[in-house]
Amino acid sequence: MMVSRIKALAGASLLLLTQLAAASALDQFKSFVTSTKAAKGEFTQKIVKKDPNAKPGQVSQGSFLFARPGKFIWTYQKPYEQLLQADGEQLYIYDKDLNQVTVKKLGNALGSSPAAILFGSNDLDKNFTLSDAGAKDGLEWLLAVPKAKDTSFDSIRIGLKDGMPAAMELKDAFGQTSVLAFRNVEKNPNLGGVQFKFSPPKGADVIAQ
Repeated sequence: MMVSRIKALAGASLLLLTQLAAASALDQFKSFVTSTKAAKGEFTQKIVKKDPNAKPGQVSQGSFLFARPGKFIWTYQKPYEQLLQADGEQLYIYDKDLNQVTVKKLGNALGSSPAAILFGSNDLDKNFTLSDAGAKDGLEWLLAVPKAKDTSFDSIRIGLKDGMPAAMELKDAFGQTSVLAFRNVEKNPNLGGVQFKFSPPKGADVIAQ
């Protein structure tokens, strides 16, 4: 009888510890959102295709800088140069090779996108259903499912460590997953005179959507 009670107690304790560990992902993320007004860092991004026999997707590298709400500079540096910049009202996508700028209203472009999670306002529950997704690869994972049905992504997973996002996995409607890893992330840096207003390069074609 005593052995059975000990086993039951150990099982209950293990379950409680597991639940607490899982809950930490949501706690860490909420703390990050409320306490981080700005951040900068570097990233790598690769595409994992649904077909296991498909060739691995190319790896992109770049940097990011953001200031809440809705201001950010997301720069792809390798293998191709591309810039995504938002000033709080408009989103500008600049393709250097094409010398073309696409302009979108930020509200429509952000919405339930991954950028809304990292760079948007604190009102995430409006656009996402958030839940804990357990521990993996030394990170606590959070699952964010868009409430809208017409978004580009079926789900977004965010891996957190020490209160900061360390990775993201974006699963789209076609079964492909974009995997991002963040490094050298600095919380609430001194932005100095950083301007988020975008000026199209001379001679670039500007397309409003």
